Amino acid sequence: MSVVPIPKTTNYILAVDDIPDNLFLIKLALEQEGYNVVLVGDGSMALEQIEKSPPDLVLLDVMMPKMDGYEVTRRIRANSNLPYIPILLITAHEQSSLVRGLDSGADEFIRKPFQIDELQARVRSLLRLKHSIDQRENFVRCLTHDLRTPLVAADRMLHLILQGVFGEASPELKKALENIISNNQNLLEMLNTLLEVHHYEVGEKTLSFINFNLAELIEEVVAQLTPLAEAKGLELRMNLAADAREIRGDRLELRRVLTNLIGNAIKFTDAGFVEVRSSLSSQADGKTSDWVAIEVRDTGIGIAPDDLETIFERFRQGTHKRFGHGLGLHLCQQIAQRHHGKIEVQSELNRGSIFTVRLPMNF
Repeated sequence: MSVVPIPKTTNYILAVDDIPDNLFLIKLALEQEGYNVVLVGDGSMALEQIEKSPPDLVLLDVMMPKMDGYEVTRRIRANSNLPYIPILLITAHEQSSLVRGLDSGADEFIRKPFQIDELQARVRSLLRLKHSIDQRENFVRCLTHDLRTPLVAADRMLHLILQGVFGEASPELKKALENIISNNQNLLEMLNTLLEVHHYEVGEKTLSFINFNLAELIEEVVAQLTPLAEAKGLELRMNLAADAREIRGDRLELRRVLTNLIGNAIKFTDAGFVEVRSSLSSQADGKTSDWVAIEVRDTGIGIAPDDLETIFERFRQGTHKRFGHGLGLHLCQQIAQRHHGKIEVQSELNRGSIFTVRLPMNF
């Protein structure tokens, strides 16, 4: 199949159906609305067209030979190189599963015979969704870029001043500069986290899965954060299971999770200890499975019951004055889920918290 070249337009719709008469009806209905409609007759042709020229919307028949609409939908959603594309599934069969379609990644479902005005209305709705998401993505990219550039430049200049490049600074000025640098770095960290969260949420994050030694990774992070614990008089200790070492995952992203959880434990603990444990995880029936559990336990201030319910939600800050911008734990959850795992928390006010990450050792 030769891919149809598409002119610059925000209204490019791909219609997929193995029955030409159905395609003709869809094309007639949508061209009345001013949309640029491209027609293909099967799932393979659709995937090729989408790969070369991603549309703003896909109208997809469910019942097609060789590759049905559910499978086409699943493959579109599995392609991390594609932008978000709304998918409207169309079917003439009552037995077609709405649940299966939505679980495959579809956004809407319409049954034949449909009214022309209903189809047009659903298309308008999904295109509004598409354009809204695209605008949000552009806003986040511009925001992070435009803020990061001056912050990085300011950070370099502040360090030069602190080093005496422009003349010797007084002790008072050095202390003020150190505070400014610290705040500047906090802003940079928040922007970096915001960008990472955005990449996960819009499906732009590509992970590199390799086999690696989990114990070595934990030891590496603990060694890095030990000075922070010692500065607060805390004991940072490990208890790692010998049979829970090898794991498959994105080492860099899991390092981010460990750094965040252990760093938070140190931040919210004023006395006592922070402990990192690893063990083989068990299923509900008590049988050992090929999952690993990583626990980060502290004796800190704990989390209020009301905060526990929303602790992993984006921008949900806790009620304690030390709580941050509400992105770190949300990002940890996103990373765990992309590894087909999960993250849980148990906590009691003034008694401490236990964050547990459960991951399959292989998948």
